[in-house]
Amino acid sequence: MAKLFLSLHVLAAIVAIGPITVAASMFPRLARTAPTPETPALLHKICRSYAYVGAAVPVLGIATGAALGVLSDAWLVVSIVLTGVAAGLLVAVILPGQGELLEDEEGAVEGEERRAAGARLAMTTGVFNLLWAAVVVLMIVRPGSTTGA
Repeated sequence: MAKLFLSLHVLAAIVAIGPITVAASMFPRLARTAPTPETPALLHKICRSYAYVGAAVPVLGIATGAALGVLSDAWLVVSIVLTGVAAGLLVAVILPGQGELLEDEEGAVEGEERRAAGARLAMTTGVFNLLWAAVVVLMIVRPGSTTGA
């Protein structure tokens, strides 16, 4: 059962988290430079849609950890915390920030303020991506692992 959970966990991470990190990273620049508003709107829709699918990643990860008997290992606890922080950033900062920039397509917010909002969004997205990179490293290295990895 652990192999099934692990396989589904890795597949869900690749299929869901990968598109979110790419679309979220592209959004701030394209929100400023895209010739039409459809491109940033599509990126926002990708982030929103895949966020729902992405909820399966920690669920399957916890199921895998339970099946392997490693739920209390420090590397897994840290991974769970980092995943929670990344999910919180996505839901509380990135998606609303994208939505605000999309709503402001008419230019109600002046150029400098809009650029600042885009820069904050880009920075937050970078932190989001770094959190996922740290989780991936923890999943591969697994401090204290007896596999020699």
